[in-house]
Amino acid sequence: MPGWLDRIGAMIFKEVRQMLRDPGTIAIMFAMPLMQMLIFGYAINGDPRHLPLAIEINDHSAFTRSIDAGLRNSSYFDVTHVVTRRGEGEALIESGKVQFLVTIPADFSRDLVRGARPQLLVTADATDPSATGNALGALRETVERALARDLIGPHAALAARAGPVDLVIHRSYNPEAITSHNTVPGLLAVILSMTMVMMTALSVTRENELGTMENLLAMPLRPFEVMVGKIAPYLVVGLVQTVVVFILAWLIFSVPFAGSVLLTLSAALLFSAVSLALGFCISTIAQNQVQAIQMSFFYMLPSILLSGFMFPFRGMPQWAQWIGEVLPTTHFMRILRGVMLKGWDAAYALPEIGILLLTLLVLGAVAIFRYRDTVG
Repeated sequence: MPGWLDRIGAMIFKEVRQMLRDPGTIAIMFAMPLMQMLIFGYAINGDPRHLPLAIEINDHSAFTRSIDAGLRNSSYFDVTHVVTRRGEGEALIESGKVQFLVTIPADFSRDLVRGARPQLLVTADATDPSATGNALGALRETVERALARDLIGPHAALAARAGPVDLVIHRSYNPEAITSHNTVPGLLAVILSMTMVMMTALSVTRENELGTMENLLAMPLRPFEVMVGKIAPYLVVGLVQTVVVFILAWLIFSVPFAGSVLLTLSAALLFSAVSLALGFCISTIAQNQVQAIQMSFFYMLPSILLSGFMFPFRGMPQWAQWIGEVLPTTHFMRILRGVMLKGWDAAYALPEIGILLLTLLVLGAVAIFRYRDTVG
């Protein structure tokens, strides 16, 4: 065998031995394609079903009961609320608890029997146009099919007409269904998540590789002080990124900003701190910068795909939604879209802010514990 083949074979043997000695890299090597297969094969759904719907019935009759039953039996909708007071359904739409509100007006049955084509008002949360398109088409078909069971005998002529009911659709918060109004706010969450996590993960790992960690450990600093010192400069970077994205969103994409700028900036700082704490946790686990990058991407992939940024959150199966609820990006994205598009105040954003605060406390405690363990 020629000598150059021996030398190449020895090099291959050396690289394989070195790779097998790094179980973290091997785990990520197999876990990443498995996660991609599960997410794209099972979790991603471009035709959302079982969307939460509220119904307000102001006319109690056999016709309205048929519409109610038809909506409940449809695979596109889950009737989660029956509204009894005016304005209650709109509040549910604003808070994001329901995707649709169907309002049956008074005298609906009387106008239907007279052939006057009564109006049925449908209010849709159009902040994410991809989550409502197919469902609105199914809604019209569901209502007509439900009424067809009752429009028999002397009323059969009404069923034969094209559309016995006039379905009036009101797309709230994004009436023109402009996709950028939904994606640009979500893009800020993705940008902050990617940069904050990766920069912090690489920062501490680089200290270990360059040998400067020994100098850092020689200083009279507690683990908490080291973590805050590492995180604080990047908070300024996150704030600058937030302001830049807001300016570009307004100038280029004409994204509306209906809520408080101060509330949005405060939420952005909180989310940046959460992402930085997560990056610090990764840095205490990774043995080198390559592993830090791999682990960062291992977090960012589900963070982008399961947070509602690229695909409708409610279109995912329940298990994927549970994973999405654990991701900080999901909650920050809801705050951004709620404040910018719906004009949320602090009361609406408080539940999501509370989850981010809890996540920050947990990640901060884990990071300090891991860092103390590393020092020991």
